[in-house]
Amino acid sequence: MDPRIRDHAETIVEHSAGVEASDDVIVYLPSNAEDLGVALHELLGQKGANPLFLTYSERAERAFLRNSDEFETPDHELALYENADVTIIARSGPNPSEKADVDPETTAAYNRAHDPVKKARLDTTWCLTQHPSSGYAQLAGMSTEEYEEFVYDAVSLDWDAQRERQSNLVDILNEGSEVRIRAGKETDVTMSIEGNTAANDYGEANLPGGEVFTAPVKDSVEGTVHFDLPLYRQGREVQDARVTFENGRVTAFSAGRNEDVLTGVFETDEAARYLGELGIGMNDAIDRFTSNMLFDEKMGETVHMAVGSAYPQCVGEGNEVNDSAEHVDMILDMSEDSVIEVDGEVVQENGAFIFD
Repeated sequence: MDPRIRDHAETIVEHSAGVEASDDVIVYLPSNAEDLGVALHELLGQKGANPLFLTYSERAERAFLRNSDEFETPDHELALYENADVTIIARSGPNPSEKADVDPETTAAYNRAHDPVKKARLDTTWCLTQHPSSGYAQLAGMSTEEYEEFVYDAVSLDWDAQRERQSNLVDILNEGSEVRIRAGKETDVTMSIEGNTAANDYGEANLPGGEVFTAPVKDSVEGTVHFDLPLYRQGREVQDARVTFENGRVTAFSAGRNEDVLTGVFETDEAARYLGELGIGMNDAIDRFTSNMLFDEKMGETVHMAVGSAYPQCVGEGNEVNDSAEHVDMILDMSEDSVIEVDGEVVQENGAFIFD
């Protein structure tokens, strides 16, 4: 077995998920990630945990979605997560575009039915990570070997040092009230973060980590954003998304390609038209766009905004938690002709933070 896989598994168990003795652990991996599953089970055995190994297939999910008209919340799957302590999930697989021909409305209906399952899973201690595969390497425009090095470099940072650096931005946001983001000629958006809390993501849940994120006050977002980096969703690439917010709500949107994917997102439920997250990427080991949001949203010199559900831990007492079946991140490049301001003070300009 590649020793990097064992190192990856150790980071997941010891750092990201913090597994303890007697924890009931769901390990949910595609079949090509069996080596990671083996390494995880070795460590979980040494911990005295109780693992359940589940596998998934994008081909099987596609077959189900293309042959279903209505969806109900699956009580058996809900019960599984309600009785688990830890969930470990890895993305991988031979074809990230497997579900490209699933109707966006079908995906939206499926997500609505599975929203209770998603919430139960997020109530466990969870880790979402990536196992490298040739399919994701192709998506990223890399050779398989190059992509393996990219993934393992991104997940094996000195996470204590990363936490310390990111804490500078956490402090700024927690002490601030309003954020303004300007980039290029088309992006100028403001939002209140008054009373909300910034989170320091240093690889505890998402692995790789490397972002600071918070929740906007729901009705406070005003302005227009040009998300100039693509959104890869359900096997389809949405390019040049432009979104306008008024009183927090998406009132207009367009895309240069696959606009119907955005339509499906915004029509999932009313809360999908509001921002649930503002995130700022700070993982400099992620130095290129790969069409994989798990990495791309952490990339240095980027900002991402997610429409849909907010993370409750970021929402302060008295502020409304945006509750949606969707949580869809979109990214903009902040490397040039850009600025992030908090309460009128520049925090980042052209990708450079004031504290670096």
